[in-house]
Amino acid sequence: MADVEPTPQTDNQRLILSIVLGAIFLAIMVVAFLIVNRLASTAEGAAELPNAVATDVNELINPTPTIFVDPVTVVLQVQSLSRLETAAYTIEKVITAENGEGALGFLFRDRLLLVAQGEVIAGVDLSRLDEDDIRIADETVYMTLPAAEIFVATLDNDETYIYDRQTAVLGQQIDLETLARQEAEQAILDAAIEDGILSTAQDNAEQSVASLLNALGFTDIVFIEATPAPDQDRGP
Repeated sequence: MADVEPTPQTDNQRLILSIVLGAIFLAIMVVAFLIVNRLASTAEGAAELPNAVATDVNELINPTPTIFVDPVTVVLQVQSLSRLETAAYTIEKVITAENGEGALGFLFRDRLLLVAQGEVIAGVDLSRLDEDDIRIADETVYMTLPAAEIFVATLDNDETYIYDRQTAVLGQQIDLETLARQEAEQAILDAAIEDGILSTAQDNAEQSVASLLNALGFTDIVFIEATPAPDQDRGP
């Protein structure tokens, strides 16, 4: 049987078939690439979606708070300091006390020289504050602090001593030193007040309270001078 030789027509058909198959393969590759790319984009969007939803949910559950400060709360914070000691003076005085002067002084005279050292402490009693003493307007705090007063005026017994005492035969007066100490205590108090301890205590109290209010978020603070209460110890 004789071999069948391919005709030109057969070769053309094979060429056309190869071109068609190649085009179909190329089309499949393009479609596959587009599908993979779309899936990748969808996966990335899906990955970002939980984060966006979580952010929205968090803002819904935990919104940014708006804070209002009640003046009563401020009063309670200040009152917690109670007695605020803001000035302390240490003063030394020399006191001369004598008794039995006169014609019979050589018999009854009693004289002593007392070197006295004492401390005077002043400050502000914040427990006297009430709601009417604090007003807040336009982010400014207007506060009327109680007037400064004397908390302590006492002698330091370890530093107070009799420097000299001269006593006649019949002149020993038992309470002369006690009277001298009382006079020294009063003199030390008078000296502290004259030197401005109450003014210093008031200024220091305002600075201390202002620092507390600054910590609470207030920056503008105006202090109003108070009238001293009748029961406050402000010295003579």
